[in-house]
Amino acid sequence: MDRLNSVIDSINAFAWGPPMLGMLGVTGVLLTLGLVFMPWRKIGYGFRLLFDRSDPAGSGEVKPFNALMTALSATVGTGNIAGVATAIALGGPGAIFYMWLIALFGMATKYAEAVCAVEYREVDKNGKHVGGPMYYLRNGVGQFAPELGKWLGLAFAVFGAVAAFGIGNAVQVNSMAAALGNSFSVPTWATGIVVAALVGVVIIGGIRRIGEVAGKLVPAMVVLYVGAALVIILINIVDVPAAFGLIFTHAFTPAAATGGFAGAAVAAAIRFGVARGVFSNESGLGSAAIAHAAAQTTSPVRQGIIAMLGTFIDTLVVCTMTALVILTSGAWTMTGADGGGLTGAVLTSTGFESTIIGGHYIVTIALAIFAFTTILGWSYYGERCWQYLFHEKSLWIYRGLWVAAALAFANVKVDLVWNLSDTLNGLMAIPNLVGLLLLAPMVFKVTREYFDSKGSGYIRDKRS
Repeated sequence: MDRLNSVIDSINAFAWGPPMLGMLGVTGVLLTLGLVFMPWRKIGYGFRLLFDRSDPAGSGEVKPFNALMTALSATVGTGNIAGVATAIALGGPGAIFYMWLIALFGMATKYAEAVCAVEYREVDKNGKHVGGPMYYLRNGVGQFAPELGKWLGLAFAVFGAVAAFGIGNAVQVNSMAAALGNSFSVPTWATGIVVAALVGVVIIGGIRRIGEVAGKLVPAMVVLYVGAALVIILINIVDVPAAFGLIFTHAFTPAAATGGFAGAAVAAAIRFGVARGVFSNESGLGSAAIAHAAAQTTSPVRQGIIAMLGTFIDTLVVCTMTALVILTSGAWTMTGADGGGLTGAVLTSTGFESTIIGGHYIVTIALAIFAFTTILGWSYYGERCWQYLFHEKSLWIYRGLWVAAALAFANVKVDLVWNLSDTLNGLMAIPNLVGLLLLAPMVFKVTREYFDSKGSGYIRDKRS
């Protein structure tokens, strides 16, 4: 087991190492430049589209809003709580600057993924729209390189179907069971049974029911968590300027050791900021494109603009709130029972608890809800990858395995599963990024057509 873990760690060093993170960054920069910074310029327009009820419904399975909420249900999760804290603990406050930077360029990547997903989606034998990287790799890249598109699509589907059980199921339910057990003394077996039952009831209804549940849970959990964080930030308002000062200062100069913080070089700030930023918002991994492919839309560009809001909300809003709580509360310099610095969810929980009574309960509840919605979102991602590899008639097998996994993994350690799924999650990005770069000219073209059409920023997609 130790030898297997060692091999997986070696692969993981590549999957989430500098070459991969560099490729993610370069792709985001190239797409942002090719789009003439459209994702930055059209954030306000994106929010107007998200709540626009005047546009005639296009073909698809779920409302654009619910498609975004499904994608957010899988991305807004433990990375926003534990991931941000780990970035600060290992990279210093400057890591947050690089989380912001990779998110700004990641908006273009997420936009391109959704545009490609809608452009090259298919209708299965049940009459439902299905899509995602495996489809735009096969149908898009396959137009000029059939064999390459075929193998890239197959690779993504295999990585996605397997990784979903780890990163989207085992790790989530296990984290939820541990958090509820520590804070509320809930037995792990009870958490497993309840989660498995609730997940089973939701996913049996497919993307429409997942979208409906996500459309209610995700906004509520984001508002509650961000609201609690805002209360803490307001209490510590005099320390907010200093917190931003730490972020910008240590983005370019080493952070010295202080209290429980061991210090960090600028290279560590870049590495952990970029890595945790990508892990949190998933821009470049291609997973969110699977949800956006099912959206009812009249244009791939419209859904792409809505999709890019996911990265903005996840990292530039939710992650920033977590970071400010940790920095303004001073928790990042505190020591734990072992005399070392705090990290992960414990660091975030300490930041909340040190400012408001019962703050750690807020973090526990947020973790539980985030984990549950992540299980729902990733169930759909894995299901679509399974359908691509096999057949829609076999989906009941996947759903049964998914529910059984939620029940089983609440009660076991998942170190090996975490490492393996983390590796496969990173490997998903390789075929996806290759496809995005090859399909970039199409993305630029349809974007120009959309905004040039009658000067209104609207064009009906004849394929929808």
